[in-house]
Amino acid sequence: MWQHTGENLQRLMAERGLSVGEVARRTGLDERTVRALQHGASRPRSQTLHRLAQGLDVRVDEFFVDPREMLFRQFDRATNPAVDELVRSRRELFEGWTADDFDELHSRVGTGGPLTTQGALEVVRQMNRRHALHEKLDLLLESTHADLIAEMLELMYRKVEVTSTES
Repeated sequence: MWQHTGENLQRLMAERGLSVGEVARRTGLDERTVRALQHGASRPRSQTLHRLAQGLDVRVDEFFVDPREMLFRQFDRATNPAVDELVRSRRELFEGWTADDFDELHSRVGTGGPLTTQGALEVVRQMNRRHALHEKLDLLLESTHADLIAEMLELMYRKVEVTSTES
């Protein structure tokens, strides 16, 4: 699982134009640690991966992705010009988005037909609604009602699971 960490770290550094020193500064890691990870010389601890992810503004699982999957991401981006147009014209819709969110958007917009700015806008609105719901759920799960919310989610999940297997 961790064997792709070095390749992905190198890719992220190249995409952002970052040096080892800049990565070390952003993450609080020692430059030797960054170099060792970059070259696959050591197995990263989970705390180290979390610091890298936070410093590079990506999700932790970004370090586990097989680099061959990046070819699909590049293809999706190259074939979805409507997304780039929307990002340029409506930046406010993308506040707080991660690289993974943009990857999802690029891959979803091109499914099943011509690419349009309106289609991309609809997907962005759906994704932003889902983000807002996730934030609310996270807050509820940290509240005094966490047990009740967890029970409700389990019941709903079982209902969806049963319904989908009956179809």
